[in-house]
Amino acid sequence: MKIGFIGCGNMASAIMGGLIGNDVFKPEEIIAADSYEGSLKKAREKYGVFVTGDNTECVKLSEVIVLSVKPQYYKEVIDEIKEFVSVDKLVITIAPGKTIKWLEESFSGRVKIIRTMPNTPALIGEGMTGVCKNQYVTEKDMEYALKILSSFGKAEVVSESVMDSVVAVSGSSPAYVFMLIEAMADGAVAAGMARPAAYRFAAQAVLGSAKMVLETGKHPGELKDMVCSPAGTTIGAVKVLEEKGFRGAVMDAMEKCVEICKGM
Repeated sequence: MKIGFIGCGNMASAIMGGLIGNDVFKPEEIIAADSYEGSLKKAREKYGVFVTGDNTECVKLSEVIVLSVKPQYYKEVIDEIKEFVSVDKLVITIAPGKTIKWLEESFSGRVKIIRTMPNTPALIGEGMTGVCKNQYVTEKDMEYALKILSSFGKAEVVSESVMDSVVAVSGSSPAYVFMLIEAMADGAVAAGMARPAAYRFAAQAVLGSAKMVLETGKHPGELKDMVCSPAGTTIGAVKVLEEKGFRGAVMDAMEKCVEICKGM
């Protein structure tokens, strides 16, 4: 079986790396299509995959097709390839806002569609991907797709009704976390710490805190309380964050993300 990627940017590259690194596909079983020669050259040199500038060639040679172009190019690409997408092929999408209904109407035929939303930590094998499917996808197809999507992190089946929430809480959220790390590091620098050390301390604190949530199973509020000693430094800092509307700002940001996603 061969898998083809239409669009060869960072996310496609991350998925290819996961597939090859976990022996899900061999390099010779992967096809990358892109209109930009630089992206194809990078994929060929880094992974040894077959590359082409022809999207239809990619579809014809592949049993699984990953649409990894930006959302604004989906209609154009689908119009180009849809006559070559037979019912036995599996289409995986990674674009926010493009619903299964929209995809089915765009393909205007009986097509197996798996809609996903991965995130950029896939680049280091720590991605989180929400997954849903249309009626034509069999359980065997879904099992195979989850094997593909789990090669670069975690993958979880969700209802399509929450896919816009997946975008906000997972797809876009690395940007929020990077801003938090940067702000924490700036604060440490202001207090006298060298910047390289400040980034290391801030990033490791975020990594460790996230692992505590996942591995202890404790509520985040309970874990927060464990750090907040009476009249201590941490509760003083938490008080300032509450006064500045920290949690409300994060929730408002996610609400805006969902709103934009629904309008795509």
